[in-house]
Amino acid sequence: MNERVTPAPAMHALPDGEAEVALVLRLPWEDVARLGQEAGRLAAQMQRPVTLDEAVSHRLRSARGASHAKPAGEQPPAVRTPVPAT
Repeated sequence: MNERVTPAPAMHALPDGEAEVALVLRLPWEDVARLGQEAGRLAAQMQRPVTLDEAVSHRLRSARGASHAKPAGEQPPAVRTPVPAT
């Protein structure tokens, strides 16, 4: 098999206060086709060409239930599992 070894994704701060992380994903062709359809819908809406990267970013931002990480004070406490004595 032809595996690629790449360094950890780099994170870059953007001027608008957000961050950008570059990833490599392995997707089935059916998912790539769906992303192409999403890019087509977005391009029609925006009246300009749209890349698959842009379509993915738009999809992730507009997904239901998507929200920014909650501050540490709002996180539920970690659940501890008791370790059985041996």
